[in-house]
Amino acid sequence: MSALFRASNPRSLWGCTEPRVSKRWIIFVKILSITGGAGRMYCGSCMRDNNLAAELIAQGHDVILLPLYTPTRTDEPNVSQPRVFFGGISIYLEQKLGLFRWTPKFLDRLWDRPSVINAFAGRGVEVAPAQLGAMTVSMLEGRDGRQRKEVDNLVRWLRSEPAPDVVTLPYTLLIALAKPIKQAIGRPVICTLQGEELFLEGLPEPYKSRSLDLIRRQINEVDAFIAVSHYEGRFMANYFGIPPSKIHTVPLGISLQGHGPATAKPDVFTIGYLARIAPEKGLHLFAEAYIEFRKRSPPARLQAAGYLAPENRKYLASVEERLRQAGMIEEFKYWGEVDRDAKIRFLQQLHVFSLPATYDEPKGIPVIEAMANGIPVVQPRRGAFPELVEANGGGLLVDPDSPVALADAWRSLRDDPALASELGSKGAAAVPAQFSLVTMARRALEVYGRQSAVLAGIAAGHN
Repeated sequence: MSALFRASNPRSLWGCTEPRVSKRWIIFVKILSITGGAGRMYCGSCMRDNNLAAELIAQGHDVILLPLYTPTRTDEPNVSQPRVFFGGISIYLEQKLGLFRWTPKFLDRLWDRPSVINAFAGRGVEVAPAQLGAMTVSMLEGRDGRQRKEVDNLVRWLRSEPAPDVVTLPYTLLIALAKPIKQAIGRPVICTLQGEELFLEGLPEPYKSRSLDLIRRQINEVDAFIAVSHYEGRFMANYFGIPPSKIHTVPLGISLQGHGPATAKPDVFTIGYLARIAPEKGLHLFAEAYIEFRKRSPPARLQAAGYLAPENRKYLASVEERLRQAGMIEEFKYWGEVDRDAKIRFLQQLHVFSLPATYDEPKGIPVIEAMANGIPVVQPRRGAFPELVEANGGGLLVDPDSPVALADAWRSLRDDPALASELGSKGAAAVPAQFSLVTMARRALEVYGRQSAVLAGIAAGHN
């Protein structure tokens, strides 16, 4: 193998990478990673894309993390570019009004500036499902959709830059970019599978059926798919009709800095939830399980943290009202949205963690983070949770959608501190090996190397 060197371009976003000294030859990969911004919300997909890019950069690879829609928000140092393609305001205007599909660049720049996009995203405006569905279909139509100008802008920029070895897409909702990217630069395109099925299943008809059809028609435009869990890989193979041979599992990784078992715990047994405050994440089941738990247990503490969208404020209020009616509202605390430091403090004061999602969750980042802090987890036996828990013995699995089963498991850990300590220790010991950024980056690079003719040719020439 040999290091890859590329001529510098003063207008290019690519840096010039010097090879690190090693007894082995190293191939430095040039990667264009496209990620989808989620406005002011901490987004699991954004955080995964950012963490992977940051680790690859730390290893010496050239990576451009390019946001679409809005700037990204992460709880780790953000390595994404300040420029945003497919600006959220632009694609909305192009969807609604034909005039904006032909506006000149100098006008588009006015509302494509990250500061302007963030200002509008911060207002928390709800989008009607029918409009969301229409825009999803239009985006999946690519150059045949209403955002053709945005596709052309991206392709024009790609042609002005040195070609990367591989291009990655964050999810199949952007699969329509695969063909124009490959036509423009002739490089493989890899698409991540990380939970977009929840969004697609929530679309109203006829947008749901049309979206699924458009994605399935474009599967062959993608060279490989990366699933964030074995569950997600199996599900997506059936959902979209992707050949299993094209799907490669690259488990999630987290930065371990700051994580670790706390030296002391509160005297009162504390149960925690960390995720978006939304029905599909199961906060209502969390509250019902606590009410069941308290039927045979003394008062404890119920703690929740996570992003609350404007449309879910009534949902949180309904959960609080249920606890109030049960006489337990004083035992509940909502921490609000937490940054990285506050998140670690939140987790380290727990005795047990649960995220009782009502759907087959494909990622489960908060579960990994809880285990990294030595917290035993109790999770429903669905989605990716079994592989996260069974891989290391860091918790217990219970029947899905069952507050009674959840409460019984919490009670067993409260009554058996030795068991809780054993499970917590197993999880804390396993996370660095199974869910570290280094492991995620290594496995991602293996997939990139299989798809890149440039890398494969260099490797073959030095074997």
